[in-house]
Amino acid sequence: MVTLHRLNNTEITINAFQIESLESTPDTVVTLVNEKKFIVRESVDEVKQSVVEFHKTIFQPIIESPKKEGQKK
Repeated sequence: MVTLHRLNNTEITINAFQIESLESTPDTVVTLVNEKKFIVRESVDEVKQSVVEFHKTIFQPIIESPKKEGQKK
């Protein structure tokens, strides 16, 4: 989940796996896979960075976990 801010500065937390597209129009529009749209204060680059950081928290432990003895590579 990523926390962003609406134009009135209230927080909104969005499931990063549900983001379909980001647009700068000039406001940043986040479109979800269900076609719901949110206009947020963060730039497209800031939203992308938040999504990357979220994915790192999910997938980095899997990538870095050592192989247990007897497991195939």
